[in-house]
Amino acid sequence: MKKNLGELCRLLNGELMGPPEFFVTGVQSLEAAGPDQISFAVGRKYRDEVRDTRAGALILPKDWPDYPDRPVIFVENPYLAYAHIAALFSSTPFEAGGVSPEAHIGIDCRIHADVSIRPGAHIGDRVRIGPNVTIHPGVCLGDDVSVGDGTTVYPNVTVYQGCSIGSNVIIHAGVVIGGDGFGYVWDGNAHVKIPHTGTVVIEDHVEIGANTTIDRGALGETRIGRGTKIDNLVMVGHNVQVGENSILVAHVGLAGSCRLGRGVVIGGQAGVAGHIELGDGVQVAAQSGVVQSVPASQVVSGSPAIPHRIWLKAILAFKRLPQLVQDVRELKKRISRLEDGS
Repeated sequence: MKKNLGELCRLLNGELMGPPEFFVTGVQSLEAAGPDQISFAVGRKYRDEVRDTRAGALILPKDWPDYPDRPVIFVENPYLAYAHIAALFSSTPFEAGGVSPEAHIGIDCRIHADVSIRPGAHIGDRVRIGPNVTIHPGVCLGDDVSVGDGTTVYPNVTVYQGCSIGSNVIIHAGVVIGGDGFGYVWDGNAHVKIPHTGTVVIEDHVEIGANTTIDRGALGETRIGRGTKIDNLVMVGHNVQVGENSILVAHVGLAGSCRLGRGVVIGGQAGVAGHIELGDGVQVAAQSGVVQSVPASQVVSGSPAIPHRIWLKAILAFKRLPQLVQDVRELKKRISRLEDGS
């Protein structure tokens, strides 16, 4: 694929300094880009790399301090521009390969003609699959599952019975959707399993990273809101509600029945206790443990999680603890000597 800078500038709503007819064949890092590629820098700290790059053209922030010796598209947000350009050059048109004869298709399924279901996929009974859907080898869709338009399901994904997958969803390899939640009651002698008879709803434009698990509701549903992006190895418990456009980074754990508002961001290895609520726009730092509800727009850190600014002060104080302990010991000795002298 080749695109000229005029086309790219219009896509990015940027300002072009250089010939609009200059063609590039792709986007690459400053270090690896060649003369027929475009690269980008997000800030002035990359001035040396911009100077030394072999890239034929650049995407730079509008406040860049000087004009490089090659064509430039100036934009408000170079990183966002990079995302758009990378998507353009990496996009491939959908090809409807049909249903492989080596795939298992259950009874009473409704599968659009324009799909690609690869060998080794297992489609249960009464499954509904919309157009432009790709189902890779080893995928198992249980009975009564629905998959919306334009969704891609990568190898070895398991979607248990009755779950609903929206449109333009990306589900990476090894994901399990709709397994039982972790619910037991002690009867005095043994752990009695609580049946989980609910479901999971994945709304449109969600992306789910490899080996993530999303448990079905005990009663009712577990729901992942539209536009939410989930990293690899995330665990979502039963009846969790995740609001639209949220971000869950790797190794996050959400305990049963917690509720996340819109635009919540949770850093890697953080945990959220069950039956609490995180308001819209809450941010949770990596490795935090959230054990109580957090109001909207708050930033919390630590375990147990507290407001981020207080946590920063606590960390500074923690670093001084060894010296403070030594100081207290010295003061106790001095007081003891004073008391003995009196």
